[in-house]
Amino acid sequence: MRDQKKAEDAAVQRFQLIAPLLEEGLDTGKFKELKHQICKTSGLSERTIRRYLSQYRNDGFFGLKPKGKSTTQTKRGGIPPHILEQAILLRKEVPSRSIAQIIQILEWERLAEPGQIKRSTLQEKLQEKGYSSRQMRLYSQSGVAARRFQKRHRNQLWQSDIKYGPYLPIGPNGTNKQVYLVAIIDDATRFILHGAFYPTLDSRIVEDAFRQAIQKYGVPEAVYFDNGKQYRTRWMSRTCSKLGTRLIFARPYSAESKGKVERFNRVVDSFLSEVAVEKPDTLDRLNELFQVWLSECYQNKPHSALGEKISPESAYRSDRKPLRFVDPDLLADAFLHCETRKVDKSGCISFLDQKYEVGLSFIGRQVDVVYDPSDLEELTIEYEGYTPWKARKLIIGEKAGKRPPLPSHFQKQEAESSRLLKAAESKHQERQIEQAPAVTFRTVWKEDANNV
Repeated sequence: MRDQKKAEDAAVQRFQLIAPLLEEGLDTGKFKELKHQICKTSGLSERTIRRYLSQYRNDGFFGLKPKGKSTTQTKRGGIPPHILEQAILLRKEVPSRSIAQIIQILEWERLAEPGQIKRSTLQEKLQEKGYSSRQMRLYSQSGVAARRFQKRHRNQLWQSDIKYGPYLPIGPNGTNKQVYLVAIIDDATRFILHGAFYPTLDSRIVEDAFRQAIQKYGVPEAVYFDNGKQYRTRWMSRTCSKLGTRLIFARPYSAESKGKVERFNRVVDSFLSEVAVEKPDTLDRLNELFQVWLSECYQNKPHSALGEKISPESAYRSDRKPLRFVDPDLLADAFLHCETRKVDKSGCISFLDQKYEVGLSFIGRQVDVVYDPSDLEELTIEYEGYTPWKARKLIIGEKAGKRPPLPSHFQKQEAESSRLLKAAESKHQERQIEQAPAVTFRTVWKEDANNV
């Protein structure tokens, strides 16, 4: 189970690495340029990148999963390619990490044996690949000017952002609580694929918006998301990779790079001004008003970036590029999450403030919880050696129900005698023999006149 998760994580990383090379319409020169850039930034060879591309084209996402560890022995003093790849990723994640810290992480994660990697060797390899601490500082200090861009066809690129909304009396005891707008916009046509206000500010609202947009308008070739923690999640990477969508994040504090969705957010300000006058008292009513405003005041109005008399909706509908929809089962699988929970003494797990019945047989064990964030009525429980099964919410009634019988391995085993007392008795006899005085033979002479 754990090995499968590691293989899937590796496939996600490999897909996001080669995703730029899968873009439709790339000419030969641009393809070579992108491939060279990927090799330079990742530290991988062109042969490896070609292999990843071939595996994905032949078998899709599952073709990118590692097929097992190689038995080839690494030359003395060298660093295995897969370990060097992880060291580069660790340096890229936090450029200020020292060589000692990188080695320590690799050893803690059991990717390398203690003492296997020498500091001088890793320093040399990182410098060869362009990832020394000095080189990373130079890269991070270089400025990049933002340029305007626009895709030619619908669903080639989606952008998304979160905007803080108004306060509504939806909190405990009718207190005011702020709501948040998640909008997803098509880059080529400026059409809003999904937009709605949500009561919380977490990754679940982003996933819900993304999923609804895909259900209505198909799968995008690429997505361009904000760098916030609501978007930059492990599960978003997994979802995009399984759907064949390239995942791109904006640079931190660079609002200009998300110009189209930021421009839409400014247009929404006019809606919020009207909301302040209307004063809706529920989230449902706010979203009803927003959908009406979105249709009449944005989607079907001419947009200056599209030309005269062309609205975002007409531009999106008139595009002849076919939409790519996926099988509902594949879509559901792409959005599944997985977490680990420990089963308590009542055979239940606590999950998102709810109790779910797993089974008394698994008391004290760690189980994997596979779930759909949009449907938490039941969870799928996985445990090594068992067929996955469903767990439903624990319902507590007014009367206590009959307690189910304990599994056989928890039930008391009848015995004819006490094994502890038998063992103690045997041990006691051994101790008595060891402590008995040694037997000696001596000649006893009676003292008389002749003998002593």
